[in-house]
Amino acid sequence: MVFDVSMIKMINIIIICIGIGVSGLCFMQVWINKTLREDVRKFFMVFFNFVIVYITMHLLRDLMDGQTFKGVRFWQSTVTVIELVVAAFMAASISRLIIFIALPEDKQRTLSNLLSGLLIFHILLLTIDQFIHVIYYFDYYNYYQRGSLYILSNLAPAFMHVMDIILLLRHQDKFKPSVKPAFWVYIISPAVAIILQSLTYGIQFVIFATVASSVYMFYIIILDQSIEYVRQQGEKSRIETELNMASNIQNNMLPNIYPAFPDIKQIDIYASMTPAKEVGGDFYDFFLIDDTHLGIVMADVSGKGVPAALFMMVSKMLVKNNAMNNMSPKEVLEAVNKQICSNNREGMFVTVWLGILDLETGVLKAVNAGHEYPALKRPGRPFKLIKDKHGIVVGVIEGVRYTEYELTLDPGSKIFVYTDGVAEATNENEELFGTDRMIEALNANPDLDPKSMLESINKKVSEFVGNAPQFDDLTMLCLEFKERL
Repeated sequence: MVFDVSMIKMINIIIICIGIGVSGLCFMQVWINKTLREDVRKFFMVFFNFVIVYITMHLLRDLMDGQTFKGVRFWQSTVTVIELVVAAFMAASISRLIIFIALPEDKQRTLSNLLSGLLIFHILLLTIDQFIHVIYYFDYYNYYQRGSLYILSNLAPAFMHVMDIILLLRHQDKFKPSVKPAFWVYIISPAVAIILQSLTYGIQFVIFATVASSVYMFYIIILDQSIEYVRQQGEKSRIETELNMASNIQNNMLPNIYPAFPDIKQIDIYASMTPAKEVGGDFYDFFLIDDTHLGIVMADVSGKGVPAALFMMVSKMLVKNNAMNNMSPKEVLEAVNKQICSNNREGMFVTVWLGILDLETGVLKAVNAGHEYPALKRPGRPFKLIKDKHGIVVGVIEGVRYTEYELTLDPGSKIFVYTDGVAEATNENEELFGTDRMIEALNANPDLDPKSMLESINKKVSEFVGNAPQFDDLTMLCLEFKERL
């Protein structure tokens, strides 16, 4: 079948219009697709912008062929230059992507600079050709014609394709098997089309090859990204399930049944922990050592997340096990410190406040290993900080000796212990809640029962923090000593 000029022109216009439509649909799919990585999404948005501009300029040039309106030569030259420049930018975009995948960061800059140089050379070449017309020109009837050195218009893109081929061959292991064919198709098909179009003058093989290979590459990478997204979502779901399980295990290890000691009416105790992550490093504990002695623990493990939670569980068990051996608070922490230091390769540590209350006398023996100051309320008086002597945190130095002190709790006394997540709660203005606000909040309703007291403090902290994220675990314990046994 023999095509006349008008039919060939019509076929080219149809091919170009289909190409613009398909490229536009791809661009819209990139725009609305939320499963793509942000860097991949940005790349394809820019790339398909180039494709659409490239094809549109080609269409405008074809439509202006043979036209005689005023200024037609200027507009013909303008759209032709834009078309050829954008073609080089399209090739450079793919080359930059291949360089990014194939080479380490320190080696990317050299080839990226080479690409920039080729683009500048390409633009200069086209600028010079506006005066010498060896690449293209418009004849007397305003029809586009190739010049004697038309091949120069493909010099920079061809060099980029050669570089792409070398990188793909030398660094095959860097490219996923599912994605590698897409790059080969994009590189080879336009190159074949350029050869065909250089030998013939008619149907626009380059336009067809550019659109087809671009869409093929796009959908191959989209498919790969979708599979990766599904895998990541599955992995995320699995991790979330495991973290929730870990959080439940951690919560179940802490006393959480109230009233804690229904048969002992002389005391009322309540504690709460709000982790900053799914699992946290803070912990509290309270337990009867014997019929007349109550152990109270408030502690904060270094770090956050699962490692801190695991270290917390070990520390909690060590403190309680040693306390149940009728040791004094200082002896308990010295023993725990020795046990942790004997096998602590990760260098983690824990701050601990430990008190043992004699329920018959109201005498509270306590020790502080680098923890926050407790707050004490005596009958008829407000809460105030007890600035006890801080020892070294547990787990850092073997052989540490701790200093023990005593407080006498009269009936009606309350003691409040907490972790630094309370005092260091930060609002959107990066202001700390601080111990002054904490004491003020405690004294706002000093006669509340321990549970209501913690709920009140938690509310005050939440109001202060506002919409700022929670950076640290929020753990508190309040004990009311009502009367002696």
